[in-house]
Amino acid sequence: MDYSDIIVKLKSMRNENNIAGMARFGITGKVVLGISIYVLRDFAKAIKKQMADSESVHKLALKLWQSGIHEARHLAVFLDDPVLVTESQMESWALDFESWDDTDQACTSLFDKTKFAWKKVFIWAVSDREFVKRGAFSLIAGLAVHDKQAVDGDFIKLFSLIENASVDERNFVKKAVSWALRNIGKRNVSLNKLAVKLAVKLSNSTSKSAKWIGKDALRELTSEKVLARF
Repeated sequence: MDYSDIIVKLKSMRNENNIAGMARFGITGKVVLGISIYVLRDFAKAIKKQMADSESVHKLALKLWQSGIHEARHLAVFLDDPVLVTESQMESWALDFESWDDTDQACTSLFDKTKFAWKKVFIWAVSDREFVKRGAFSLIAGLAVHDKQAVDGDFIKLFSLIENASVDERNFVKKAVSWALRNIGKRNVSLNKLAVKLAVKLSNSTSKSAKWIGKDALRELTSEKVLARF
């Protein structure tokens, strides 16, 4: 199945009811077809089985992203090989982010597995663009789960980024900041204690956004479910 066939297939699955439902949850873009993420993941697996090599898949992923179609970009993320992803590609795609959905899928299904992930966290965390900045904290959330080689000190260095971004009142930024803090705090006992300490500090802040992030993080990080994991 080549690029043209994939685009035709995606367009044939357009669902107006799903498009409206997605919009209510903040999933928007210039071209949205309303296809379930689970359907797209299965579609990506089927495409990969038909492709000859990683390089071909990578080229297809780049082309699918350039289509500007929300669901085609999801396929690009699910198809691409993190080893072949370039730093310039990450920067270019980040500037294309249109919603929390494409941001999070790119950052936690692909970008967090690349060799540039940690570098981009520090660069994107100070961006003025809402979804690029969200991308930094989505990356942190992904790295906390997927980077098994990282040590506690790597994540401790991120607490200052989280605290600095906690005063950003933009909805999609503050939710990602909370997500990042919560995922770090769920990594192990030591990081949990440090994350809880920061969450308490934020919950006592005069900033509405920081206060919300602190309380949101505390609810999960001190819950019986999380503590039982340790």
